[in-house]
Amino acid sequence: MLEKLGQIASLMKNLPKMQEEMGKLQARIAQIAVDGDAGGGMVKTKVNGHMEIVACVISDELMKMNDKELLEDLVRAAVNQAIQKAKQAVAEETAKMASGFGLPGGMQLPS
Repeated sequence: MLEKLGQIASLMKNLPKMQEEMGKLQARIAQIAVDGDAGGGMVKTKVNGHMEIVACVISDELMKMNDKELLEDLVRAAVNQAIQKAKQAVAEETAKMASGFGLPGGMQLPS
């Protein structure tokens, strides 16, 4: 029990540094941009570290197919792929910051 109290006291002592690092982490997350694609590149998407879609490009070839269901499936697949990559990139950045403070790597940031 005393060991856990010592760990908490150590974290509290490092609070200003942790807050500074969290600000830096948020800045790094804002710089993340990952791509997703589907249909052999007929749909390309870009998602940032805040899980926002910042670009979606649909090829002329796909538009000429006039296949609404295929278009919907490919857009969904490309977006989901990009989101998964963005989540992984955010998790990696978070783990780097957390390990510097001896925190567990699976720590989740508040949204």
